[in-house]
Amino acid sequence: MELRQLNTFIRVAQFKSFSKAAESLGYSQSAVTVQIQQLETELQTRLFDRMGKHIVLTVPGSQFLERAYEVLNDVNKARLAVSGQGELHGRLHIGVIESLCVSKLPEVLRQYWQRHPKVVIQVTTGEPESLMEQMERGELDLIYILDEPQYNNNWRKLMEQREEVVFVASPALAGELCRLPVRKVEQLLNQPFYLTEQEANYRRVLDRFLASRETILVPFLECSDTSFIIKMLENNRGVSFLPRYAVEQSVRQGRLTVIDIEDLHVTLYRQIFSHKEKWHTREMEEFVRLAD
Repeated sequence: MELRQLNTFIRVAQFKSFSKAAESLGYSQSAVTVQIQQLETELQTRLFDRMGKHIVLTVPGSQFLERAYEVLNDVNKARLAVSGQGELHGRLHIGVIESLCVSKLPEVLRQYWQRHPKVVIQVTTGEPESLMEQMERGELDLIYILDEPQYNNNWRKLMEQREEVVFVASPALAGELCRLPVRKVEQLLNQPFYLTEQEANYRRVLDRFLASRETILVPFLECSDTSFIIKMLENNRGVSFLPRYAVEQSVRQGRLTVIDIEDLHVTLYRQIFSHKEKWHTREMEEFVRLAD
């Protein structure tokens, strides 16, 4: 039994597909099939049931999966023990939401490269739900998201930091709005709104709040790119609802103004997760340290 066979077995179990596991590992599908057959022969049991194009773990396969995770984790701990002082030179695949990718990640990666230029980093952007699914399938080493506090028995939470979500507008429009005697969300709704798409986490918080008031907001613009929304705000009359970290540079430079709203104060959390069965490498630890 070889470690590469265990790793291949885990990937097939995660993807529920020989072809997808082969693609993720850079193997041919026939090589993956051979490795699984060798394992089944050595263990004298069937690990997967093949039903047409679909595969599922057998009962012995599910039991063996737990042991395979344990073996690979122990091997990883042994490797870290003997290489703890060496130069970092591995690979790191990070899943990150778009607003953090634009606002937070560049500085983290700049520092990372200065300290560890031999590490190869891959970045994938997406919505939190999509990134969570990719992490569950073993495609991502870490995910870096902004959301309400998330908990899952299969995950390790490696970082959690509070982040405020605020209403912002161009200075001219903000000046008009700030002269209102009482500033509530409903007083903003006659302005054009530029918002992230409905599945975005902080957009969902706003929609839930409005639904509790039996109010629906129809934005002028929906876009997943927060940097584009910020440019629209800087050059046009309109309002948006964005993480403070995404707009702090524009606010500091006087191109946008935060509007203080009395009846809605939202805090979400920057969070970093890894799957509990994922090897916890020094490359991962260093990213978490720099992002904190």
